[in-house]
Amino acid sequence: MIRVDFFTAKDGGLNGFQIKGHSGSAASGEDIVCAAVSSAAYLTANTITEILHADASVFVDDGEMALRLPKKSVSQCGDLLAGLKLHLLSLEEQYPENIHVNYTEV
Repeated sequence: MIRVDFFTAKDGGLNGFQIKGHSGSAASGEDIVCAAVSSAAYLTANTITEILHADASVFVDDGEMALRLPKKSVSQCGDLLAGLKLHLLSLEEQYPENIHVNYTEV
């Protein structure tokens, strides 16, 4: 199962995410849930770092991606994280056995 944690500030604003695991909905290379999550996560991270040039900490490893924003970058990137959240919540609704979205206050 893919586990998504969105990091939130005390005011509810999004300041990052961590995605771990594999959906297991199909064989490697044929898993549409994993492809949808990976594509959206990379689009978000690349837009934040390469297009907006926002200060962000990004970690990528096999089956894991994390992005954290310092307070100064949250207002610049919040809408992108909200879009990612909306997309992943939609996937969770469609594939509840394969992806779970959670929130962690940091």
